Amino acid sequence: MSSSWALGDCIVLGIGLGGKAIENLNHHKECVINLPSPNLWENVEKISSFTGKKENPPYKKEIGFTYKKEKYQAAQLSPLKSKTVSPTRIKECPIQIEAIVKDIRIPEYNPQFAIVETQVLHFHADENIVQNENYINPSKWSPLIYNFRHYFGLGKELGKTFRSET
Repeated sequence: MSSSWALGDCIVLGIGLGGKAIENLNHHKECVINLPSPNLWENVEKISSFTGKKENPPYKKEIGFTYKKEKYQAAQLSPLKSKTVSPTRIKECPIQIEAIVKDIRIPEYNPQFAIVETQVLHFHADENIVQNENYINPSKWSPLIYNFRHYFGLGKELGKTFRSET
């Protein structure tokens, strides 16, 4: 995912074309948006060079991607059954959002990416970061941010990606 933003129960995702994620979204029309905390950056990095596509596109091969079906195992993370959608949630992520796909658009100005509009069905949050039953306490949770091949969280740089990119 290259980018995202949310407004109410609508979350918009920027997803590169040619990967397994966009194939899954086109086919199943369901997803789980897992929001990791900064302590999971190394787990995320463990799968940064894997693709879910058996037929690895040449451009991905050139930058070091290989096929890996079992990303949970590779990342040392645990699948958790979702309540209303087929894809599983990541147990270790403090926020997990079950959603359905409402629309997928490919912009003419950049046909390498899709704009995926989703609608939230269920929102799961670790009880340690919830305040007043329905709100996320921003002093107890910080999202993991990936920005220009660097991981950030809690106001500091945590590490950078090790895969080579052109």
